[in-house]
Amino acid sequence: MKHFVLALVLLVSVQVASAQYTKARLQASGLTCAMCSNAINKALQTLSFVESIETDLNLSAFEVVFKGGQQVDFDQIRRKVEGAGFSVAQLDVWAQFDGVRVQNDQHLMWGNQTLHFINVKNQVLQGEQKFTLLDKYFVPAKDLKKYSTYTRKACYKSGVAENCCSQEGVPAQTRIFHVTI
Repeated sequence: MKHFVLALVLLVSVQVASAQYTKARLQASGLTCAMCSNAINKALQTLSFVESIETDLNLSAFEVVFKGGQQVDFDQIRRKVEGAGFSVAQLDVWAQFDGVRVQNDQHLMWGNQTLHFINVKNQVLQGEQKFTLLDKYFVPAKDLKKYSTYTRKACYKSGVAENCCSQEGVPAQTRIFHVTI
């Protein structure tokens, strides 16, 4: 019976961890008309973790609300935008934090993803917080270069854990998303 209760507690905690992302604001580049926005909107709607999408044609931006209890995959979002013939210029993500400690230039295994916080103050995140993805597929080249000066870890260039990350307990070849607050 004790094992059953422990397994149930672990199962519930895993489900809570996967429900941490609430929404995102995606800015796309290469859009020239309403039909372009429609193509991205339709592509994003096919993602199982997307609940709703609102389009801002003036800013070429999309407000994406995520379904509760679903794992969010940033690379899938990017691939859908690229599959529609465009690219991601910026991706801001909102998430619920509950006393999560982040440190500058350190990795955080959070939910089903590993986040690498760059150019942030060491702090404890509480409540809803916004962060911006900094990986090469989510920011312009000039921003990628700018943020590269804030870290010496090789994972920033490759997007996967390398020798620099093993001392933090990140397994080799783990996908790492680089973010700033």
